[in-house]
Amino acid sequence: MQFVESGGGLVQAGESLRLSCTASNYGIGDYAIGWFRVTPGKAYEGVACSSGIDGSTYYIDSVKGRFTISRDNAKDTVFLQMDSLKPEDTGVYYCAQGQQVPCSNWVGFTRARIFGSWGRGTQVIVSS
Repeated sequence: MQFVESGGGLVQAGESLRLSCTASNYGIGDYAIGWFRVTPGKAYEGVACSSGIDGSTYYIDSVKGRFTISRDNAKDTVFLQMDSLKPEDTGVYYCAQGQQVPCSNWVGFTRARIFGSWGRGTQVIVSS
């Protein structure tokens, strides 16, 4: 499954962005789909997950209450609404596929263990 990400940009701290990723060659259906990011000086990390099999979601602590993941299976698209952005959210954001499991069962999610391939990502820059 390959994704095309969009929606990134340059914003000031406290502002919002809405990222989108659309699967280009496969339906997202029952798959768990995650948003990941690479921030300066860090490796890939899982940020938010949406499960297609039970509707569960998961967020890392640093984005809880600020980011919201949602999906439109009919359009094979997953969204990440990012509010109250902080400079430490700066990075390149990617979508990737998990398995057909609840988010709590995605082993290695936070360490970006994915079951598909990485796309080109979308750049998010948050200025202070």
